[in-house]
Parts: sequence; C-alpha cells; structure tokens
Amino acid sequence: MASITYDKATRRYSGTERPAVDALDLEIADGEFLVLVGPSGSGKSTALRMLAGLEDIDEGAVWIGDRDVTQLPPRSRDIAMVFQNYALYPHMSVAQNMGFALKIAGRPASEIKQKVLDAAKLLDIEQYLDRKPKALSGGQRQRVAMGRAIVREPQVFLMDEPLSNLDAKLRVSTRTQIAALQRRLGVTTVYVTHDQVEAMTMGDRVAVLSDGLLQQCDTPRALYDRPANVFVAGFIGSPAMNLVAAKLTADGAEVGGVQVPLKPEVRSAADGDMVTIGFRPESLEVTTDTDGSLPIKVELVEELGSDAYVYGKLGAGVEESAEGSSRNVVARVDPRTPPGMGDTLHLRIRPDELHVFSGTSGQRLS
Repeated sequence: MASITYDKATRRYSGTERPAVDALDLEIADGEFLVLVGPSGSGKSTALRMLAGLEDIDEGAVWIGDRDVTQLPPRSRDIAMVFQNYALYPHMSVAQNMGFALKIAGRPASEIKQKVLDAAKLLDIEQYLDRKPKALSGGQRQRVAMGRAIVREPQVFLMDEPLSNLDAKLRVSTRTQIAALQRRLGVTTVYVTHDQVEAMTMGDRVAVLSDGLLQQCDTPRALYDRPANVFVAGFIGSPAMNLVAAKLTADGAEVGGVQVPLKPEVRSAADGDMVTIGFRPESLEVTTDTDGSLPIKVELVEELGSDAYVYGKLGAGVEESAEGSSRNVVARVDPRTPPGMGDTLHLRIRPDELHVFSGTSGQRLS
C-alpha cells in the first residue's frame, strides 16, 4: 500500500479565470479512507483525475508513496478506479469483467479464477459470476465494478461518486459495505462525493473543496464541531448550520435584537464591526422566557419521526450582508410536541455551542 501527496498541485483549463484545482496541498496516509467533498464545480473530481493521470498537472506534483507520478501515464501508477457508471462490458459475464484486467496483463488463468473467486466472496456476489451485467441490479453492478478493482490488488483505490446512480435506500447500505470493505482490505482510498452525509459517515478524514481551493481537511467530528470558515460551516451538517450577520457591541454581538455575549479575544480578533454568528439546529433551546431569547415565526415544521425541525425567520432588521448569512433559522424541537405553522417560538442559543466568523473573510474567530 502507499501514501498519497498532493504538492501544490494545480490544474488550469484554457478560457477560465481561475484554476479548477488551485495549489492543492494534501497528504493522505497509507491505508487511509479520505473523502473529497464539495458542491458541483468545486474541483473534487478534477483532483481525483489528476491523481489517476487522467488530467494534466500544470503546476506542482502528485506522489504515490515515494514515487513522483506527475508525468506517469495512468497504467504506471498502480491505481484502480471505480466510476459512477460502472463501465462494465455488457457481453462479458461478471467473472470475465472482474478478471479482464488480469487477463490483459497476461496472468495465468488459474490465478485469475482464484482472485475473482476471492473478491466475489468478499463482496457476496459469488452466485452472480456467470451472469451478464444486464441481469444485475444497480447495487450488484457496482459491487462487480469494485470487484474488478480489488482483483488487481493496487496500491490505491479511486472512487468517483460510485453511489450516485443508486436509489436512496441502496446508497445507505452500499456505503456501509464500501467503508467496511476498505477497512478490511486496508488499501489507501480516495473517494469523491457531493453528498456531505456520505462523506461524514464514510471517511477517516474529509477534505472540503470550494472553487478549486481546499477549505479544510479533518475528521468528520472536527469538521462538524470546529468548521474553519463560513463555507464549511454551511456545507457540513444536515440541516445546515444557522449563519446570521451580527453587529458587534461592547460586550458581544446583537442578533435579532438580542445581545449574545462574546469573549473579549473573539471581539478583538474581528476585522470590522460585523461578524457572522453560527449555531446548529440542535444548539437552540425552546424557552418560555421572552427576555434575551430569539423570536421566530414558524413557517414550516418537518417531522421525521425521531426528530422534528422548525423553519422560520428572525425578526426584521437582521442583516444578510455577511458572507453566507441569512435571516432563516432552523431549530430542532421535541418531535412529540412540535409547534404549529404560524406559531412564534422563543429560542435561546447555548453559549458553549456558538461559532463566530469574520464578517468579511468568513474565517473562524472563536
């Protein structure tokens, strides 16, 4: 197996103002499962294809283990890739699809048969080895595509949104299988997805990209608890973190007409008179005390059985000028006694679960 290093790797396309991937610095440990996540156009798939050798690197370098593979063709990088669209040969059986790369490499038939059988057992698709891809479900086809990668025994697995074509229920079960399989095999894996829930549940670490720039790379828990900036705060978490523009005062910041106390070092770190206050839906408590609480008018109640979320707006006068900020607020409430549409809720932010970001740069202050 091998580690992976992106050393200020940059990819530019002609006719564009900014790089698709901009000076990416990232180290992935041997045996690690790293997820690249971000919205469409963030550069995550381009970064993966740079590692695979399918995209040129205009500046910087990419290393696999102790080898600089920047100029090497894909076949010389000892990687195996799993695509979104499975890319199976329709006229071949499952066993033939899985063993095709080994056959092309000139491996003995007996070795190919054994490796295919071992991978099929691992993926629980032994009973499908004689079938053609058209006779399989989407989830089964994806496991065949993974089996084709496994039999090659590469140093690195690369997966480009492999679950996007599956229905919601199958995605949940398949992502569990992929994560468990990777830990069992111990192969360094880079996994691309736009689904932040998928990223948080699968990765040892998650790298968040936006506009070609790496915003933060950390464990799922660290990303959730201490997002580095407004973008990460708003992207990680479902529902997303509430982000509200607030004016600094002598003791804190004013949010919706309510004073929120801030530590002196946080206030002094601000680069203006505005900050962005962030708080997760579960960081809000419903209170009957109207003094010092945030009133919101309930516009929607989302009941999910074990949880219920209330969507509403803070009062007029709340600014939306700061990056990513909004008057919209989401709060998690007791699912057994949810409020009704049009009700007014009074909410209090737990002070130890407050996040503060610069009103201009969006970087974390607290």
